Amino acid sequence: MTEKTNNNTIEDYLKDYCRLSIQISLNGLSFCVLDTISNKIIDAQRVQFTKELPPDLVLKELRQLLEKNQIDHSVFLDVVVVHRNHLFSLVPKPMFDVSELANYLKFNVRILTNDQLAHDEFENLEMANVYVPFMNINNYIYDLFGEFVYKHHGTVMIQSLMGIHTRKELVCYVHLSNRQMDVTVISNKKLLFFNCFENGSDEDFLYYLLFTFEQLQLDPETIPLKLFGEIAEDDSLYLLCYQYVRHLSIMKTTNVTHALEVTPESENIDFTLINAL
Repeated sequence: MTEKTNNNTIEDYLKDYCRLSIQISLNGLSFCVLDTISNKIIDAQRVQFTKELPPDLVLKELRQLLEKNQIDHSVFLDVVVVHRNHLFSLVPKPMFDVSELANYLKFNVRILTNDQLAHDEFENLEMANVYVPFMNINNYIYDLFGEFVYKHHGTVMIQSLMGIHTRKELVCYVHLSNRQMDVTVISNKKLLFFNCFENGSDEDFLYYLLFTFEQLQLDPETIPLKLFGEIAEDDSLYLLCYQYVRHLSIMKTTNVTHALEVTPESENIDFTLINAL
């Protein structure tokens, strides 16, 4: 399934002034193009797969998507790739050693012998995010555009929410996108928790949410829960969650990295995709 967010093509703009953001997961792909002169998103598309695909087929889908939209022969000011997967571990900065990346992952992530590991560092947070990127995707993007930046989606999610969070009290944020939920708990500008779960059903979502609350000793009667992403107040998931969490709301989000002009198109783009720009 392909969702076209904007009918403009980047041929209508000066490509040298455009930034390209691409998000990769085994469940789907998306990209958006930012015109840095007008500060508007000028093109965006998303493809959702009916089931998880292996990385080689994801690459095939990405080739088709970029070729179809003439992205592969374009020139951009910057290119950033966001890797969305569960293959990551957050490591406190005092314990972080770049030569020990595999040791940070081996207890909760299955690492293959040919996997290449990477890490992101956070601004104003004393930790690093160690993860397994899709290297076949990185190699393809490098062949197209040369040097580019790549990040784990958890890095973008945490950094962006830390910028949004201005309250002193604890808040639980849950982002929903294509059968995945990202749970972030922040209190007084401190990250208390971040993790990702597969939610194939409303019941899966509720289980992981309440399990997180229990493990962190959070009271569903008092803790604000803010949902965002692919969620609406009339969704069955929202109505089910409302039975268990008293202070539930849907958070309106826009790009927090740049002061973009808010349009219906930009509001429908995935949170991490647009905030990676």
